Parts: sequence; structure tokens; C-alpha cells
Amino acid sequence: MLLPGATATADTAHAGHEGGNLFGKLLHHVQDAPTLDTPFGAVHLPHFTPFTVAGISFDMSITKHVVFLWIAALILCAFGILVARSNTRRKVPHGWGNLAEFFVVFVRDEIVIPNMGKGGIAYMPYLLTTFFYILLMNLLGLIPYGASATGNVSVTAGLAMIAFVMIQTAAIRAQGLGHYLAHLTGGVHWALWPIMIPIEILGLFTKPFALCIRLFANMLGGHIVLVSLIGLIFVFQSYIIAVAPVGFVVGINFLELFVAFLQAYIFVMLTSLFMGLGMQVEGHGPAKSHGH
Repeated sequence: MLLPGATATADTAHAGHEGGNLFGKLLHHVQDAPTLDTPFGAVHLPHFTPFTVAGISFDMSITKHVVFLWIAALILCAFGILVARSNTRRKVPHGWGNLAEFFVVFVRDEIVIPNMGKGGIAYMPYLLTTFFYILLMNLLGLIPYGASATGNVSVTAGLAMIAFVMIQTAAIRAQGLGHYLAHLTGGVHWALWPIMIPIEILGLFTKPFALCIRLFANMLGGHIVLVSLIGLIFVFQSYIIAVAPVGFVVGINFLELFVAFLQAYIFVMLTSLFMGLGMQVEGHGPAKSHGH
């Protein structure tokens, strides 16, 4: 038996539920999901039962962002093979080989050598792979039915963990393990070591943490802005109002294209900078700047 007004309340709740579903569909582009959107409908991805190790639960199920991680990796591998074959046949790079050379020279001359010196060239394969991989993941989020895996903090955390390992590896190789451990004391009196050593260790982790959050927040934030602008059309339900959000969406899409390149550059630039700081050993550090 329904009380007076119960029907109206139910209708209101149903309308709110629909509105929530609509906004949820808009947010679906930026959220990870167990389904993959295609022009032919949603494709359900494989789900595996989580398992526990040392009290920590691990879910190895395949999600939308995992699929786009694989797609970016496949594109990068195919691009690398194509470029290698092109440059093997021609002494002068042409086509895709010329495009790849542009980015390689840019990363080497504008990022690696200024921050790490000539010794940083040995780390070019890692830095170039990171640059192209992040760039591809960013760009895949701008195509229809695509998704930016870099908008997932788990993905950026994984990239930051690899960067952390490379930063410490570069420092240890340049300084030696003894000198590397000695720098954790900060050069202060031994009585201050209990204070300085935890601070220095914390500083080792703040760098990759900044890399993780910076990339995640910038990529997620841009897509949320797009979703919010599109949502205005449904909020006002007016063709006249729709003109402004659509215009802003087109403009922000072009901005997101620029941000895709910018964030890949910033991640690699900061990683090389942190690696270069660790490689600065007296007489063996990066090349000194001759001007200010």
C-alpha cells in the first residue's frame, strides 16, 4: 500500500537515477571498467578470481585500461620495427624514420645531455621508450571509444616505480654504492644522522610520487573538464546552450592534444633531471653549463 505522495517520490527517485546513469555514462570514458566500448556495443573482458598473497589481495582481471596499455605497447613495437627497417635500408632517414629521428634527437639534445651529460646517452633507450609509451597512451584517449591509461593512478604509479629504480641505478653506477649510501647522511655530524637519514630516504620517494600524481592528475583532469562541459548540454536541455559547450569541447580537445605531448615531455624531462642529480659526482657529473 502506497502512502500519499509515494508515487511522486518514486518518480523523482527514478528520474534522479536516470540522471545518475546519464552522468555515469559520461564519466565512463575516464573511468576504468571491466568492459570495452566498441561501435557494436560493450565487450565484456575476462574476469579472474582475486588471490591473496601475504594478506594483500591481487585482482588480475583484464580491464579497459589494461587493453589500452597493450594497444599502446603493440603500436610502439610496430613503430619501432618499421623505423628500424626503414633506417636500415636508407642511409638518410625518410618518412617514419625521419619522424622518429626528430624525437630521438630532441630527447637527446634537449633533455638527456643538458640534464645528465654525455653519460646520460646510455639511458636513452629507457627514456625514449618511456616518452613514446606515455605519448601513445595519452593520444589513445582522444580517439572515439578510446581511453587514456595514464588517467589511472595505478598505471602512473607503475611508471613512477620504474623511474625510481632507474634513478637509483643511475646514481649508484655513477657514485658507487659506498658514496651513494654516504650521501643519505647529508654530510652532517653523526649525531644528526637519526634525523637526516629518514629525511633523505623520504626525499628519494617524493620524486617518483610527484611524477605519478602529476601525470595522473593532468590526464584525468582534462577528461573530466570535457565530461563536465558535455554534461551542461543535458543539464540545460537547450540547443542554444549546447553551442557554447560544444565549442569549448572542440577547443579543449586541441588543448588535450598539446597536453598529451607536454606530459610525456615533462615526465621524461623530470626523470632525466632526477637521474642527472644522482649522477653528479665530482669530476664525473653532467656537463657544466657555460652560461646562465
